[in-house]
Amino acid sequence: MKKIVFIIILLTFSNSLWASFIYLPMSNENQKNHLKAYGIVYYALQNGLKAKWLLNYDGGAFLVENNDSVEKECKIRGVSYQVISEAKAQIILEGISSPSKNQEAVPLEKAPKIAVYSPKDKMPWDDAVTMVLTYAEIPFDVVYDEEVLNDKLLLYEWLHLHHEDFTGQYGRFYGAYRAAPWYIQQKKDSENRAEKLGYSKVSVEKGAVAKKIRDYIVGGGFMFAMCSATDSFDIALASDGVDICESMFDGDPSEPNYQSKIDYSKTLAFKDFELIRNPTTYEFSSIDMTRKRRINKETDYFTLKEFSAKWDQVPTMLTQNHTQLVKGFMGQTTSFDNKNVKSNVMILGESKNHGEARYIHGVKGKGMFTFYGGHDPEDYQHRVGDPKTELDLHPTSPGYRLILNNVLFPAAKKKKQKT
Repeated sequence: MKKIVFIIILLTFSNSLWASFIYLPMSNENQKNHLKAYGIVYYALQNGLKAKWLLNYDGGAFLVENNDSVEKECKIRGVSYQVISEAKAQIILEGISSPSKNQEAVPLEKAPKIAVYSPKDKMPWDDAVTMVLTYAEIPFDVVYDEEVLNDKLLLYEWLHLHHEDFTGQYGRFYGAYRAAPWYIQQKKDSENRAEKLGYSKVSVEKGAVAKKIRDYIVGGGFMFAMCSATDSFDIALASDGVDICESMFDGDPSEPNYQSKIDYSKTLAFKDFELIRNPTTYEFSSIDMTRKRRINKETDYFTLKEFSAKWDQVPTMLTQNHTQLVKGFMGQTTSFDNKNVKSNVMILGESKNHGEARYIHGVKGKGMFTFYGGHDPEDYQHRVGDPKTELDLHPTSPGYRLILNNVLFPAAKKKKQKT
């Protein structure tokens, strides 16, 4: 009897010794829910567990310190996983470390605190990042102008901007929606907010918000923007102190010759762009390719670039996927004209034959930013009032994976990058 008990204890001890890691594959063949897998890693980091991101290995797999609660969450959330021994984990890590392989294991240190910049009231469209964070069960706080102007961003490591207009032109919806109740109410709310915060115009108040966000990045924050928050943000910075708004937006005419007064040195990502003067046109500037591109929906794809995992870890993390060819999707700002992208900004994904960048990244001060063109990776042409995307139908979406790469990116222990 004592011998049997000893064997059971030995087997139990042996199992706890060797079953040391939870392995989350991320290839197309081995993972059934890529999006929720990111949530599992975030959950593990939140609970003080160690993790590694295996760049360019099995679709960008994750290795998480073994824990019963993590394994339970994998089962509940429907994430593919394996419990592997410490010996097997070491074999994987030794293979990745080989100089001949474009792979790297990056330690993930802590779960970044996340803020989503959004009005508190319901908007008449959907935000892809908010949806995917909710689907992946990654917690976030909602902040808006009041919090930004009161320096509340200092509480967060990661900030998301989506379909906001930082120029004070209300999303350029005037031409099609100026009589819509939601547009009228949005304009009224924005004017009241600006006045309450002590600004004479919405454009001036939004410009102040843009500068606060810029300072947040310079100080070491990570900012991820999609759709019209990308180009309108840079336009607001470049036109600081210049009135580019027509009277239907701010009550007085725009400044004469305002194009000549644009200062491109103030922007994060874009240069040499021409502003659209007609206020009824649903477009901000020449940065966006939406009106210029001639691509059919069936052939609308962009390619992710390949980087050195051992030397260029930041862009490698941001482009982890189970495919290098990603389905395109439109938005108010769909993509960026290559001619208007600054030379010190990395193009991570592009439709090279069409001269457009879809996914770009840059450094500003101690922080970093990523701009992603388009509105919803699984809704090709999302319109105001359209139903939201059900991510249960797209658990392996490559387009949504790019968003979640950015969410985990601040958690990584990164090598010093060239600026």
